Amino acid sequence: MESEIASEFLPFCRIYKDGRVERLIGTDTIPASLDPTHDVVSKDVIYSPENNLSVRLFLPHKSTKLTAGNKLPLLIYIHGGAWIIESPFSPLYHNYLTEVVKSANCLAVSVQYRRAPEDPVPAAYEDVWSAIQWIFAHSNGSGPVDWINKHADFGKVFLGGDSAGGNISHHMAMKAGKEKKLDLKIKGIAVVHPAFWGTDPVDEYDVQDKETRSGIAEIWEKIASPNSVNGTDDPLFNVNGSGSDFSGLGCDKVLVAVAGKDVFVRQGLAYAAKLEKCEWEGTVEVVEEEGEDHVFHLQNPNSVKALNFLKKFVEFIIG
Repeated sequence: MESEIASEFLPFCRIYKDGRVERLIGTDTIPASLDPTHDVVSKDVIYSPENNLSVRLFLPHKSTKLTAGNKLPLLIYIHGGAWIIESPFSPLYHNYLTEVVKSANCLAVSVQYRRAPEDPVPAAYEDVWSAIQWIFAHSNGSGPVDWINKHADFGKVFLGGDSAGGNISHHMAMKAGKEKKLDLKIKGIAVVHPAFWGTDPVDEYDVQDKETRSGIAEIWEKIASPNSVNGTDDPLFNVNGSGSDFSGLGCDKVLVAVAGKDVFVRQGLAYAAKLEKCEWEGTVEVVEEEGEDHVFHLQNPNSVKALNFLKKFVEFIIG
């Protein structure tokens, strides 16, 4: 007999009284392949044996035939999914990264991280940071993965992510800026529809509806990060909070992408404005799609607006 449901957090997951977690969406996977689909090859490599976590690497097929001196921009990608669902192996992310790599002629490393509720925040941040260090351990050409040793240009490293992954990308760049002795040079970060939030609206145009605000708070406080002392004002979530200081952001440029119908749109715009006003010396580019919703470019990748955004993202990497 099926065990009783203890709680459910739609549309993400259901938790049973015996502790079992059932994810309701974002569970499909697609295998990596050395056959050049869309002129891109991919493979999975374990970077954290202790937590059984992998990265999925994507390489333009033509690069496999070129000499070791052929260096490509390196994109480290952090998937979204409310810290709860999805993975680098989801069709959503596998297919999107394939298109990015083909268009930008770059090497991409898509990072798997532990997810809530089994492993709540800050596990995801710890895992992504350890993956970044593992990737940079290849910078002298003697890491465990040939594709990274041979093809990654460590002068052109980009971090990118959407939703929860956009949030994590910001925090990783902040950490890279602080950890100067590690010499992690990140050229730019793409913060796409970032999941930034707070107890209070960020401005008069931010979501005022109490039900929507409490729904987002419930996902964060009960599932994603139940150990947060300040709830949605946890600095990991409330990135734009009054105490935040972006002046130490460890990259040269930031692409902030927002969608007009997205619940996070005002937070994303406030983040870009705060970056421009602080003492950080990099450049900020904002891309706003008026009539679109959260991660529209992943949900409908062949739409005109999604293809336009792909072009912007690619220009950010190769520009």
